[in-house]
Amino acid sequence: MTTGGTATAGADAGEAPVLATPLTKLVGVRHPLVQTGMGWVAGPRLVSAAANAGALGILASATMPPGQLRSAIREVASRTDRPFGVNLRADAGDAAERVRIIIDEGVRVASFALAPSRELIARLKDAGVVVIPSIGARRHAEKVAAWGADAVVVQGGEGGGHTGSVATTVLLPQVVDAVDIPVIAAGGFFDGRGLVAALAYGAAGIAMGTRFLLTSDSTVPPAVQARYLAAAVKDVTVTTKVDGLPHRMLRSELVASLERSGRAAALLTAVRHAASFRKLSGLGWAQLVRDGLAMKHGRDLTWSQVLLAANTPMLLKASMVDGRTDLGVMASGQVAGVIEDLPSCAELVDRVMAEAHRTLADLPR
Repeated sequence: MTTGGTATAGADAGEAPVLATPLTKLVGVRHPLVQTGMGWVAGPRLVSAAANAGALGILASATMPPGQLRSAIREVASRTDRPFGVNLRADAGDAAERVRIIIDEGVRVASFALAPSRELIARLKDAGVVVIPSIGARRHAEKVAAWGADAVVVQGGEGGGHTGSVATTVLLPQVVDAVDIPVIAAGGFFDGRGLVAALAYGAAGIAMGTRFLLTSDSTVPPAVQARYLAAAVKDVTVTTKVDGLPHRMLRSELVASLERSGRAAALLTAVRHAASFRKLSGLGWAQLVRDGLAMKHGRDLTWSQVLLAANTPMLLKASMVDGRTDLGVMASGQVAGVIEDLPSCAELVDRVMAEAHRTLADLPR
């Protein structure tokens, strides 16, 4: 069993006090905080700002062609000298090429939304890259730990985007008890109290998506951020109508429309979005089909669900890049309902760490 055993130390001028955990020691960051690799959101500006603040910034790569990925990595490296990571789709047909780019560019961490193969993990570890898959079940954590993963992010049902049905407070202790590698808690975290709670469960840190999306360093358009800030907890829902899988997002007229639409209309929309994504990503139809086959096998999906999955990248782009809340979906954790401001990443990290230290100091002894 791996616990989040911690040690505190003094801080440099202007920086929050250090809280050392197995996560900070593993990846070389100052604070046990991770900014997650959100598609269309976690670009070079946000990632470098999170890294400079002392957190582990994760660059989202699934929507980038390989050449753009290499350029984005170099841009992050030009903005910070601190460790950062890249998030990959393990089931992508060009995953091996993307791994080569990560290794070539000296990226510190490779994170995965799905469990990478044993071979992929070995290749990265041989090159000195820290491998951190995201998982949503105890058995998945056990599998990747046995294959050599260095740590895992465990996301409970409160988390945004694709998510499960088990709450973080139930899933997290199960995973901590099951594996002997650092466990990073995700789903429902936004402040220092949550960090302390995760450490008490035995985690080595927390990962936050929505909280970093709602910072002044985020490139998400102001009108979209305003929708998040206006949301109450009840305004965050889970639907399967976007891509056939449980997807947590803000309620909107578009989501309501998708939930009312029939299967034929949904599939027609999915095919149209697949064509748009093919053009944007530079992937050929053959590559898209191969990725679909991998997705179908890896998640045991029907072909209808595979086609519906084409909805996700373009609907997310419409909101997160183009600012069209009427045409796009807004993936969101439940914490959107309790977030009220847009601090910089530096302000956010300092606030979280200061609150964590106050909370620890105030605990009954």
